[in-house]
Amino acid sequence: MAIRSTEIRPILASLRKHRIPALLIVLEIALACAVLCNAVFMISQRVSDIQLPSAIDQQGLVTVSLRGTDDKLVGSDIPRNLAALRGIAGVQQAAVTTSLPLSHNNWGWSFGVSPDSAVANRKNINVSLYFLGEGGGKALGLHVLQGRFFNADEFAGSKFDTAALPETHVVVMTRTAASRFWPGQSALGKTIYSKPFYYTVVGVVDDVLRPNVYTQNTSKSYDAIYFPMSAAGSKGAFSYYILRGAPKDRDRIMREAEQKLAELNPGAVAKGKIYMDIRNDYFADMRSMAWMLVLVCAVMLAVTAFGIVGLTSFWVGQRRRQIGIRRAVGATRGQILGYFRTENFLLSTAGVLIGMLLAFGINLYLMQHYEMSRMPWYYLPAGAVTLWLLGQLAVLGPALRAASVPPVEATRSV
Repeated sequence: MAIRSTEIRPILASLRKHRIPALLIVLEIALACAVLCNAVFMISQRVSDIQLPSAIDQQGLVTVSLRGTDDKLVGSDIPRNLAALRGIAGVQQAAVTTSLPLSHNNWGWSFGVSPDSAVANRKNINVSLYFLGEGGGKALGLHVLQGRFFNADEFAGSKFDTAALPETHVVVMTRTAASRFWPGQSALGKTIYSKPFYYTVVGVVDDVLRPNVYTQNTSKSYDAIYFPMSAAGSKGAFSYYILRGAPKDRDRIMREAEQKLAELNPGAVAKGKIYMDIRNDYFADMRSMAWMLVLVCAVMLAVTAFGIVGLTSFWVGQRRRQIGIRRAVGATRGQILGYFRTENFLLSTAGVLIGMLLAFGINLYLMQHYEMSRMPWYYLPAGAVTLWLLGQLAVLGPALRAASVPPVEATRSV
């Protein structure tokens, strides 16, 4: 929009005369710009978190939790239960695990790469621990990228004794975890330590989410390692039976698995769930927050637009005689229209400049007090352009009415 100095002077004079309404519009635009930039940034973060990939068979996975069993009998109960579950039509794989991605059931520990690393060492890397029964990798649909998964001997020889970690000395870890322990190097054959425990990496799998994700640093959401675990040595730690089948069969498989485990374990409570429901439940709050922020943005933009329309309509009504005089001395409809659009552009510019500073300040406050990430710079000009366009659209109706004022208005109310 080309703006000439001869157009600016009367506009500034008019704004000085109506400084209070003009200031209110500027502040309204500034607040809308600040809220819009931060809200859109937060929405994009929530959407990004909801769409985090996880390299397991999410569509075909079914889980059944079994509570109330006798820990002393798990060594015989788990093999019996798995044999029955594998007999269900459509079940391709079945196994047990202590936890699942996005289940909130997190087993955490920290490890280092030097033999003297203790669990409390600040240089250690915190990871989530998954203990899998035999066949667990295939049941989850894990993708081995390097090395191998556990063999039968490693499953049979792994157990909990009197410590929190198993006696086995092998692990498989995710690709992200491997790169954090040994950046730019292969993890195969290397050892992680947490005195007095040590474990050698025998395989690397594609990234799988942890039971809880890190919304401020999503790369940490993939720091996970896998241990083999025998049914007899688990001491009741296995929380989930996992079954893998075709997505079209999963509802039936879940119902039949739940019923079969309830029949085999009459004193326990079996509860089945489709894995995608676990994922959807985990992100339900984030999804609700994103929609709430969308509503906030829509309300702020609507209020700002109505404010601009109301103020401009008021000014048009107050200036009908002046507009008529300008028309009588030769001003075209296009010039009248441009006058009000220019006036709005100046108000919007003042508002977005203040708004961008305010948006930056709000983001700094959220970073310090609520662990928000730093907002990328491009959200600020994007918010400014949005408010400029909104202002031009909102002023268009009143400006067109002003442009339609006939020259005869100059002779009225004299």
